[in-house]
Amino acid sequence: MTRRRGHDLHRRQPGPLARAVARVVVRAADGALRLVTDLLGAGPAAGRERISEVELRDLVAANTVLDPVGQRIIDDVLVAGESLVREVMMPRTEVVFLSAALTIVEAEPLVRAGPHTRYPVVDGTHDDVVGVVHLRDLLLGPDREPGTTVGQLAREVKRLPASKRVLAALTEMRREGHHLAVVVDEYGGTAGIVTCEDLIEELVGEIHDEYAGAPEPAYTGLPAVVDGRLNLADFTERTGVPLPTGPYETVGGFVMAALGRLPAPGDEIPVCAEPAGVPVGGWLLRVLTLEGRRVARLAVTVARLPEQRREVVSAPTGSDPPARHDVRRA
Repeated sequence: MTRRRGHDLHRRQPGPLARAVARVVVRAADGALRLVTDLLGAGPAAGRERISEVELRDLVAANTVLDPVGQRIIDDVLVAGESLVREVMMPRTEVVFLSAALTIVEAEPLVRAGPHTRYPVVDGTHDDVVGVVHLRDLLLGPDREPGTTVGQLAREVKRLPASKRVLAALTEMRREGHHLAVVVDEYGGTAGIVTCEDLIEELVGEIHDEYAGAPEPAYTGLPAVVDGRLNLADFTERTGVPLPTGPYETVGGFVMAALGRLPAPGDEIPVCAEPAGVPVGGWLLRVLTLEGRRVARLAVTVARLPEQRREVVSAPTGSDPPARHDVRRA
């Protein structure tokens, strides 16, 4: 499973072990900052209402009560909790939306064919989310009438800004009793969805239940075939290939920015090794397949590029046109 958390995480109910781990982690996350600051003597009782992350880190590092393992756990939670919701959400292009006008008879085959337990309900476009419906409401409702619409069964849906921090979002969703939230972009449109499990896994790592397939290895080496939705950090972890940062979050977004156009199967992007002392000439990203307009699968190989072709791939910024990347078509 990739770091694109939402892709498979609002699936059918996880096993008992996953639920037990989730309960422990969520309870710890909800009160983490309060408990830590109280432990370190810097809570509200000490005359301060707020404490900055830098100050908290300094207190954790200097504290003699916590052992190294405890200090590392707190530091890891603080780092992961600073991630943004947009980094862990399922993008809207991969979300299964249900129209509020559908009857339960019409919706039943759609939800039976899918792996999810909750579905956003829309009244019009995907930007008009009016609620969320649970699988059991559609299939096991006590008063199921064939003419009942999905909109009539929809429950209130939580909305979160894409810029909200993961730990704050998890605490808010737990406090209000929401398991799924619609992520809203800066223009007020639907950017995607996020679940509590997405947020928990960002804090503690992947949670695999007994029915899930074997997790993908953290490092596969090269050559490799990867999902275009991998974020840059996971792509580097999986392949060992560093990519520059820019106005994109996934390796597929990097490819599109480097091309300066929509990708096509066979497109190749050379990436030079930095620093120059690295014993390879660079790497080659090759687009294998698309899903709609986005990159679905990429092949990554080692490429000893000729000296005259060694242009470092620079990250496009702002509204400037993308830098030339020595792009080739097969």
